[in-house]
Amino acid sequence: MVRVTNAPARKRSNKRILKRVKGFWGDRKNHVALAKTSLMKAMAYAFSHRKKKKGEYRSLWIQRINAKARALGISYSKLMSGLHKAGIDINRKILADMAIEDGKAFEAVVDKAKKALK
Repeated sequence: MVRVTNAPARKRSNKRILKRVKGFWGDRKNHVALAKTSLMKAMAYAFSHRKKKKGEYRSLWIQRINAKARALGISYSKLMSGLHKAGIDINRKILADMAIEDGKAFEAVVDKAKKALK
């Protein structure tokens, strides 16, 4: 009986893996077994870091808001509390953008938050 290897499918699969690891360092780019494990690890990192990136952006926005708010005489936590009490629903991304791009509008928002705290 003839031994069946399914070589065309294996070759196609290996080519697909090696194509994705182009640019990896050393044997990881041209040895299929090493390439496969490296690719799986890289894909796992890519997945988790896509999630992590969202938290990093949020932390950046908070830092920007805090810096501008402190220049106007209020801390970040007090500003957010005042905004909540005033019923102003602006997300951190928009607040950070206002702090950098439109200082007067940000100042008006801070004044409303300060009034709500009193």
